[in-house]
Amino acid sequence: MQSSSMIASIAEPYAQALMTLAQKESLVERFGEDVTYLRGLLAASDELGALLANPFVKADDKKSVLDRLAGETLHPLTANFLKLLVDRKRIALLDSIAQKYQDLLRQFTNTALAEVTSAVELTEEQRQSAIERVKQLTGAASVELVTKVDTDLIGGVIIKVGSQVVDASLRGQLRRMALTLGAI
Repeated sequence: MQSSSMIASIAEPYAQALMTLAQKESLVERFGEDVTYLRGLLAASDELGALLANPFVKADDKKSVLDRLAGETLHPLTANFLKLLVDRKRIALLDSIAQKYQDLLRQFTNTALAEVTSAVELTEEQRQSAIERVKQLTGAASVELVTKVDTDLIGGVIIKVGSQVVDASLRGQLRRMALTLGAI
């Protein structure tokens, strides 16, 4: 089993190469859509990831499966990139490469990735408020919001952006009160 830092060090140059190609061809956003689609496929199907990672499955068979999945959805250059990964025996790292590309895309577009956890599903107004708060915190031009529901929060939200955490949840406030009272 390869360590996550080893996988990241292998995936990074491939993601960089894809970004370089995307910039050269003015397809940065389109490739971003493609890798998001691919990550969705991998998340939805453990079998697909297992097939791509299996060294006993022939490269031509992997390419055939990828061609069928790509269909008209993926840009031809993205499809060619996938074939390159198969040829270089790096297709098992597709999810890591796609994730790195998404990170590069966020840097390129000055987009912050924010995870918002709330006690109940956020309304559109609350989502917009969270986006504005993240823009203020980070200075980002735009925000990619990932929302989660955790009923244990009781109320409020927790916003995570990189290593920054803003805990405005009722559970967090109660915990801070308990710590303060315990210190008295």
